[in-house]
Amino acid sequence: MAKANQRRPQGQGLAMVAGEVSGDMLASSVLKELRQLEPELATYGIGGEHMRGTGFDAWWDSKTLAVRGFVEVLSVYPKLAGIRRDFAKRVLADPPKLFMGVDAPDFNLDLARRLKAQKIRTAHFISPSIWAWRGGRIDRIRDSVDHMLVVFPFEEQIYRKAKIAATFVGHPLADEIPLTVSKADAKEKLGIPKSTRVVAVLPGSRLSEAQHNGPRFLKTIAQIASFRDDWVFVLPAATPEIKAMLQKQVRLAKLGSQFPLKITDGKSHRALAAADGVLVASGTATLETALFKKPMVISYHMNPISYRIMKPMAYLPYVGLPNILSGAFVVPEFIQSAADPKAMAVALIRQIENDEDVDRLEKRFTEMHLELRQGCAQKASQVIRELMY
Repeated sequence: MAKANQRRPQGQGLAMVAGEVSGDMLASSVLKELRQLEPELATYGIGGEHMRGTGFDAWWDSKTLAVRGFVEVLSVYPKLAGIRRDFAKRVLADPPKLFMGVDAPDFNLDLARRLKAQKIRTAHFISPSIWAWRGGRIDRIRDSVDHMLVVFPFEEQIYRKAKIAATFVGHPLADEIPLTVSKADAKEKLGIPKSTRVVAVLPGSRLSEAQHNGPRFLKTIAQIASFRDDWVFVLPAATPEIKAMLQKQVRLAKLGSQFPLKITDGKSHRALAAADGVLVASGTATLETALFKKPMVISYHMNPISYRIMKPMAYLPYVGLPNILSGAFVVPEFIQSAADPKAMAVALIRQIENDEDVDRLEKRFTEMHLELRQGCAQKASQVIRELMY
């Protein structure tokens, strides 16, 4: 029997859990690079279509973990707990070289803690936002994770101060998104005249997010259209389920068949490239919008009970990543009860039509892009390979 301070015998694979669509995309970029270093490496666990495209064996789909908010999690907790229990049992029966969680910290950290207690090496990619809220999780992370891969430069020092090994690898989106894009080309691909103003509308990649944000976002663009009747709106739906929900919301909002709204199957980056301004839900999409150098209004609305529970845990006055990384309100935020459609419409129009503001944001967001553009997938894959041996 192995001694308490020894690792279990290493297996032959890399076990991973990536939560929701964004985690699936982030993990796949790393797996592609890792496959170049370790072409025969078995990779398995919880992932989505992008990870499966690299040869990943998905025991469950990433969408299973796409839940946000305390109340929403409670409703599916028994199912998630069962998946976590079954996953751990399967992994412990044949220990991998490494377990790596990708995002989804509430699911992954508990799982990693159990595996680490059984002497399996663990890593985590994309730090929880302990610098923004729930900073007490640092102790839980120490118990769960041998090495943290972080995507923002200031995070590395936070972990090292807490005596947790960490490496800043940059953000994969900063590598994926070009430093400059052609707005005219993107508009042409969407069938929109080059001279037409375009607003991209991103209510969230989770079904629950689209449910809460969708109606307010539709009211906001209706307000914009009442002020600027020659503007066009593009709403990329992250999944077929979200698209069906949004189409229903459009009917309920009575926008009419002549309303200048295009709902697309995904292609959020094309919508962002074409956009003159963006109405976006708080989350990773706000960083994507910044990397496309676009003016934006950030908004978010969630279950009121979840919001009341979460709000006292926050440390920062802002929730959008562009503002957090800038340490200031460089773009406006309208959260929960403040998400008034008319106010959001006016704020976005002002940004789009203020050339000075557009230039200021483009300069700041270019600096942000260069800081985060570090060859994330290559760096992360090298760290993961070192941890496996």
